[in-house]
Amino acid sequence: MEYDVKNLSLEEKIGQMIIIGLNTEMAVNHLEEIIDKYKVGGVLLYKKNYKDYEDMVKLINKIKEINQKNKIPIFISIDQEGGRVNRMPKEFKNLPAANKLVKKSTEEDFVKKSGEITGEMLNKLGINMDFAPVLDIKRFKDNHAIGDRAYSENIEEVSKYGIEYMKELQNNNIIAIAKHFPGHGVTKEDSHFKLPKIECEIEKLEKEDMQPFKKAMKEKIDGVLVGHLKITKFTNKIPVSMSKKFITKYIRKKCRYNGLVITDDMRMKGVRIRYGKNNAIKKAFLACNDIILFKYDNDIRVIEKIIKLVKENKIEEKRINKSVRRILKVKEKYGLNNNYIEKDDEFVDYINEKIEDIRQKVLTEN
Repeated sequence: MEYDVKNLSLEEKIGQMIIIGLNTEMAVNHLEEIIDKYKVGGVLLYKKNYKDYEDMVKLINKIKEINQKNKIPIFISIDQEGGRVNRMPKEFKNLPAANKLVKKSTEEDFVKKSGEITGEMLNKLGINMDFAPVLDIKRFKDNHAIGDRAYSENIEEVSKYGIEYMKELQNNNIIAIAKHFPGHGVTKEDSHFKLPKIECEIEKLEKEDMQPFKKAMKEKIDGVLVGHLKITKFTNKIPVSMSKKFITKYIRKKCRYNGLVITDDMRMKGVRIRYGKNNAIKKAFLACNDIILFKYDNDIRVIEKIIKLVKENKIEEKRINKSVRRILKVKEKYGLNNNYIEKDDEFVDYINEKIEDIRQKVLTEN
């Protein structure tokens, strides 16, 4: 189906530019408000949203049912990496972390197999977007904010394996979003709790941390998630997620990238404390991100304030239209729909057998 931005109201267009994190039971209880009233373009699932596989299927079908009232299908997104970032219900076994896969990928390409399994699993579950691959470079211990989530300390390996994983997701009709641009691996600090500084020159970042992302852009990554990272010699005190200069002059013009640009969660502690939970979201819109990601916080009327800014010409509607066209193009490309999914216990056994095969080869000491 072909979608046209001209057929959408301003409220519908702003809604398309938002993904809401369903981080609490309260958020799930307010799905009607989130999807029907505010017509958001996407939701982000957490493991806490469902106690088991059956519960997850019910939730995803509920999201699809509510969204049938809307003109555009909804992004049902997840952070599914394997290792310590695992959002699958308890019935599904967990794939090893990215770094462990690479270390054992001398004879078999476990990263490619992991991407294929993840894509197949997410597609079966009715999920259409994965915030993966992680294209950060590993520089610190495994338990660092990035750590073993990164494929390698080697830039070329990160690029190679990240793009392989991306392509396997896409082959299974999953929208791949690379993270955390321009590279979280360069800093010791964790952007969940503070705003990490990147002290080096941007030219050094270009040669190192940005390389995997730039290569993924050339290989048609669907979107990049921009981190709450301050490049002190380029964006000064402003994180790149809120920097119009970085998004328009760097990502769009210098990188010549026309895919989706998505913020990291705008209600992470570091951003929320520094800018205020709603002010940060407004700044992210003004910075020309295509999609603003933020957790539900019992009050999402900030969306109404964004609509007001557009009506008052403080945000140009033609700028909004550009972002919405990119969003609609991706939804059209992947054939998003509101079709219900069914629980399939045989599929769980089938996919677990594949996962266990990798676990035995990767996690077992030689």
